Amino acid sequence: MSVVGGSPRRALITGITGQDGSYLTELLLEKGYEVHGIIRRASTFNTERLEHLYRDPHDQSTRLFLHYGDLSDASGLRRILEAVEPSEIYHLAAQSHVRVSFDQPEYTADVVGVGALRMFEAVRDYRQRTGNDVRVYQAGSSEMFGAASPPQSEATPFYPRSPYAVSKVAAHWFAINYRESYGMFISNGILFNHESPRRGETFVTRKITRAVGRIKHGLQQKLFLGNLDAKRDWGFAGDYVDAMWRMLQAPAPGDFVIATGEAHSVREFLEMAFEQAELDWREHVEIDPRYYRPAEVDYLLGDSSKARTELGWEPRVSFKDLVRMMVREDLERAAGERAALGVRAANKHPVHEFAHATR
Repeated sequence: MSVVGGSPRRALITGITGQDGSYLTELLLEKGYEVHGIIRRASTFNTERLEHLYRDPHDQSTRLFLHYGDLSDASGLRRILEAVEPSEIYHLAAQSHVRVSFDQPEYTADVVGVGALRMFEAVRDYRQRTGNDVRVYQAGSSEMFGAASPPQSEATPFYPRSPYAVSKVAAHWFAINYRESYGMFISNGILFNHESPRRGETFVTRKITRAVGRIKHGLQQKLFLGNLDAKRDWGFAGDYVDAMWRMLQAPAPGDFVIATGEAHSVREFLEMAFEQAELDWREHVEIDPRYYRPAEVDYLLGDSSKARTELGWEPRVSFKDLVRMMVREDLERAAGERAALGVRAANKHPVHEFAHATR
């Protein structure tokens, strides 16, 4: 049980509804934390990754609480800090899709770059007013290295190649500036690509495994992709949130690359995923130039020696096991979809269908 003075330690997570947020929430709850998360108000539910963890807030045993907020609303962030009084903040929220950042550069810069600045300012004000110390994790990205030659480490100069990456570089340097100027405990985690069955379906790895399941069960025939030759250092998201936690338990803040040290091409991921379902990817995959980025990032390979030495962190899930895990779950998900379609088809009534169509 992680307690301070007899009470559970409190953590605040921005981006709690995302892939990393859900795995981090699991980890912190297992360690005895009281976890608070910031979610954006939407007309539809967007908390499906947390459903297995969420309890009625009226339940006295509940240790997970959600608060409406937005990184564009500085006053709202301050109010949440005042209400939660966290000892640790994990700042994960972002517009995190690289290709989309080319279509929405201003929004991306505001949420990713200036959003981090708003959070650091809110924490600085909170510390000054209350005297409470707060440790902050800032989620960086290997995309910040962009065109830099591999392998990339903490000493590698950034060479961002997208509005998303430029915005992450800004957030990274805001963190360092606040750390050095105000003595704040802010650690930058420069995480290389990390995937899981909870990855968003528009990201290439999940797009591939999702398609494998649907093709295997006859729900689709084609998968459209962009650059198959791009190489990435892919790890398991569950391993990477452990590194986030370790950074905030360290005696001093710092900047840490988190990576497996192995790089694989999109083509390799594609081949392995289709092999898991005994399919030939060449029969189903087509290249669509629309999925190419205006400025490509060809080769990302991380050197996480510092994190392994200073934090005692190391990845546990191999590339092959990661692909297997994702394909297995998406095969099961597609089987469920197919079964549901069969039930709906069996229950259709011709008269009702016609009546609906003529309204």
